[in-house]
Amino acid sequence: MVPLESLGEDADRVHALDTVVRRMRALGADRPERDGVAVFNRVYLAVTEEAGGRPDTGHFTAPRAAATLEALLAERYLGAVDAVARGHRPPACWRPLFQLRGHPGVRPLQFALAGIHAHVGHDLALAVVDACRTLGCEPADLEDEFDRVGEVLAALEERIREDLVPGPDLLRVADPLTHLLGAWSLERARDGAWSAARALWALRGLPGLAREFVQQLDAGVGLAGRCLLTPLGVGSYDALPGR
Repeated sequence: MVPLESLGEDADRVHALDTVVRRMRALGADRPERDGVAVFNRVYLAVTEEAGGRPDTGHFTAPRAAATLEALLAERYLGAVDAVARGHRPPACWRPLFQLRGHPGVRPLQFALAGIHAHVGHDLALAVVDACRTLGCEPADLEDEFDRVGEVLAALEERIREDLVPGPDLLRVADPLTHLLGAWSLERARDGAWSAARALWALRGLPGLAREFVQQLDAGVGLAGRCLLTPLGVGSYDALPGR
């Protein structure tokens, strides 16, 4: 295994997360509050800012490698945003969110879940491979860093639930939103991303098969994302003050 703590300084990577935060701030500045992409961007930005402001505890031996993985992951999402801005098609995993971003029957929680689903189910696996190529290491060398990014994603899911889930008196068993909340699991999505990253790394010597694997992963995540964005109509949550 490569000793990641000995990789040395990389000034560009040290500031990569700051660059990502600035781009997400700019994105959020010109979007309506109810826009589906803005909903996801808002919670992602808040969690990224909090994670970047925490001092390193020393638990992870290679904080710069973790920052590299975090930045490459965020750049996948921002790449989808840039593609749409240029009039191009984003990856299939992100298309449902961009296509339905203004649908009045899709609730804010659904937009946020669809965003984190695309980010974990597709982007995270590819970001691990990107990081391995950047750092010159194997996926196994990044397992601690993957866990660190997992903590950030867990904070993202927690923020989504805190900010966008109705109170217990409003979220009823019969509400389809309750079903959506129970149908998606961050832990399972992270496990799937790690397996996909390892499989994709093993296929690096077979570029044709690797491309097919990525295409199928992208399509499958996109299909599930479209289900998460099934219009549920205006619920009691949308009637809350300020929503």
